[in-house]
This record gives sequence, structure tokens and C-alpha cells, in this order.
Amino acid sequence: MAKLNVRNNQYNNIQTLKITKMKKILLFFSACIIGLSAIAQNTYTFDKNHARLSFSAFHFGISHIEGNFKIFNATFISAKEDFSDASIEMKADINSINTEVEMRDNDLKSPQWFDAGKYSTLIFKSNSFKKISGKNYNLKGNITIHGVTKPIEFDVVFNGKGQNPMSKKYSLGFTVTGKLNRSDFGIGGEPLATGVGNQIELKSNIEFAIN
Repeated sequence: MAKLNVRNNQYNNIQTLKITKMKKILLFFSACIIGLSAIAQNTYTFDKNHARLSFSAFHFGISHIEGNFKIFNATFISAKEDFSDASIEMKADINSINTEVEMRDNDLKSPQWFDAGKYSTLIFKSNSFKKISGKNYNLKGNITIHGVTKPIEFDVVFNGKGQNPMSKKYSLGFTVTGKLNRSDFGIGGEPLATGVGNQIELKSNIEFAIN
């Protein structure tokens, strides 16, 4: 009987050790998951009051006509200090296109150009955001306009970090520039017929509040 009790005690001790060890392992993995989640959730809030998405097109070969999208939104997610792992998305409402001339804006929204009734959203999704040197970055991704998706590259300058004196929050500022050919997306007619150049210059100045 004494030997049986000893064996039972040894068995119980072994089981207790196993349970204690298992709890420690579970706690360790839980801490790791929580830590990784905290890193992955490092997001920034789009500041629509300090952002602009604009474009420029050559007109009759003598000047540039400029415009912008009044309604657009962007997301910026990054866990690294140098933003080299950043994921960026942007959407613009084609119906908010603005060139300061109502007749021209309506024409651009018509089936002859953007066909905003059918293709109401411009979408960009990043594939990579690589630091070139200093505050200069290269942004690659896909842009969808007029129902057509094409790869595109942008030059990005990180303008720095500053504190908003009103909200007391810190924000990041970027300037993004790039080019595309509208004919690649089936937008508008030939330059000679429309008077509008094929190459469109894109520019965005944008701020993200740090959460």
C-alpha cells in the first residue's frame, strides 16, 4: 500500500509539472501573439483637411490644365520606423473631379472620358514602398481607372513629422508624384482630336496623423 501511495504521489507530481510547463508555454505564445498584433496594428489616420490629389494635362501643346479630386481617402500601415514595410491604399471618387469649369468637369465625367456613371472609383493599391536615399522613396503598385488595372510607380518624398498645435497629435507628411498615359486606360480620344495630351501628371500632398 505504501509503495502504491508513493507511485501515486510521483505520478501526481509529474502531471503537475507537465501542467505547469504547458501553462508557461501557452503564456509565452500568448505574449508573442499580443506583441505581434500590436506591431501589425500600427496604423495612421488620413487627414483629409491637409491632403490634395491633383492632376495636370497638356492642353493644345501650349499650357497645362490642372484639376483635382475633391473626395478621396487613403490608408497607410507600417510597423517599421523607416516605413519600408508600408502598405498603402487610395480611393478617389471620379464624380468629385474638379477643374474649376463645370462644363469641362461634366465632359470628363461623361462616357467620352472617365464614364463616371459606370466607373465611379479610382483605386490604387501598393506592392512595395522602398527607401531610395534620405527622405526619398519609390512606391510601386497597381492603379485601376475606367475599369482597367495597370502597374504604376510613384516618387515619394517624406517631408517629415510635426505636431499639430491644435490637436497636439503628431503627423507625417508626404509628397507623391507620378505619371500615366490616359490611352492605356481607354480614357478620351486622340490628343490631336481632343487637344488634351496623352501623358497625365499626378501629384498628392498628404498627411497622416500618428495614432
